[in-house]
Amino acid sequence: MKTVRIGAGQGFYGDTIYGALHMAKYGEVQYISFDTLAELTLAILQKDRQKNPEGGYTKDITLVMETLLPYVKEKGIKLITNAGGINPEGAREEVFRVAKRLNMTGIRVGIATGDNIYPHLGEWEDRGLDLSHMTTKEPFDKIRDRVLFASAYLGAKPIAEALRQGADIVITGRTTDTAQFLAPLIYEFDWNEDDWDRIAHGILLGHLMECSGQASGGNFSGD
Repeated sequence: MKTVRIGAGQGFYGDTIYGALHMAKYGEVQYISFDTLAELTLAILQKDRQKNPEGGYTKDITLVMETLLPYVKEKGIKLITNAGGINPEGAREEVFRVAKRLNMTGIRVGIATGDNIYPHLGEWEDRGLDLSHMTTKEPFDKIRDRVLFASAYLGAKPIAEALRQGADIVITGRTTDTAQFLAPLIYEFDWNEDDWDRIAHGILLGHLMECSGQASGGNFSGD
């Protein structure tokens, strides 16, 4: 029976890299997936990009890649991360910079984009879409200058496609929390999009894994 071993590398921006390193060394994993984003994180990353247009991705992606790229090369472990945040293209360039410093060539990095819908908000409002504040009911033109970002959650499909095209590393912006874990299953087992039972199983697994630190006792502080 075919099996796929997926490790959970991070559960939030700034999470320790040691768990992922241990898995890469000893876990016999095929994939390590990272869920680094929350809405607050995206706001932080957007403010970073306002200060530096080349920013907008999680700054610890540098450490993650410095630590794990040797195992990508040596063991063929694939990395999937939403650390691209507001700027997946910038994150990809940072991965290439790290690979160059490590004298590594041939690393294939795929990105999934399309989650950033901020540039379309004005157009959609003009076409009649109600973008008023959910709580205060203020119209969009009154709150526009307070809106930092707008994202539509991507699913597992573009990640699975990047894997099909041979990516060693896949970087995304905002995705569903389960997408980084569901995508390898879709790719490895060739699941159809309408195979609802298997997709549901993968989503359930993804939810357990993206917060696996908590699911395995991380919130317990008893004696």
